[in-house]
Amino acid sequence: MFHRDTVGRVEFAFTDREGGLSDGPWESLNLGTSNGDGPDVVERNLGRLGDEMGVDRLVRMTQVHGADVVWSRDVSPGDIPVADALLTDEPGVGVLVRVADCTPVVLVGLDEPVAGVVHCGREGLVGGVVLAAVAALREWGAESLAAWVGPRACGGCYELPEEMADAVGAAVPAARSTTSWGTPAVDIGAGVVAQLVELGIPTTDLGAHECTIEDERFFSYRRQGQDSGRFGAVAVIR
Repeated sequence: MFHRDTVGRVEFAFTDREGGLSDGPWESLNLGTSNGDGPDVVERNLGRLGDEMGVDRLVRMTQVHGADVVWSRDVSPGDIPVADALLTDEPGVGVLVRVADCTPVVLVGLDEPVAGVVHCGREGLVGGVVLAAVAALREWGAESLAAWVGPRACGGCYELPEEMADAVGAAVPAARSTTSWGTPAVDIGAGVVAQLVELGIPTTDLGAHECTIEDERFFSYRRQGQDSGRFGAVAVIR
């Protein structure tokens, strides 16, 4: 595990590549099912993660870089909803986000038994997926929230065409960046942190000094291409 913690009634963790059964470019704790790794092996990896976190059920999403939010209680066993934010108020049910350069976010209710995970890439940042997840939690009744932001592609590596980088910066100024070699870039994690802070949510940026592109401890689509695995973050209410 990259990081594991318990806050109030919520336990959460950010994974890395260690502790799984996959081999080759997916070695070893690959949580992704659409990148060429064997489906049976990935299911066993997911089972290992669920066992490690002590969940009764592990719910995951088909992530599409949108801003849709789904509650675990609305997901039937075995179903995989299309969404980029997954929330839970069910004790024992783990919610999982999977990434490989995008930004994983964990949201925790400090005074209420509620939690969520969010997948945020360039489109999700501009589209407001983090804002949508926070709004749903507050509508549920969570008045006091905290957030943890995980490892992702850093602003010194995440190069984009200038027009695209400028468009992200126009929507979320804190996300506009420049690569270490002087070309246009974005820092999605910095943009996410800025959005959370603006919402008044205490935020711990666990990925501030990490970069998935640079560090082989994590999977990276930009470094590995189509064969990249997925690491992730999971949260469960006790």
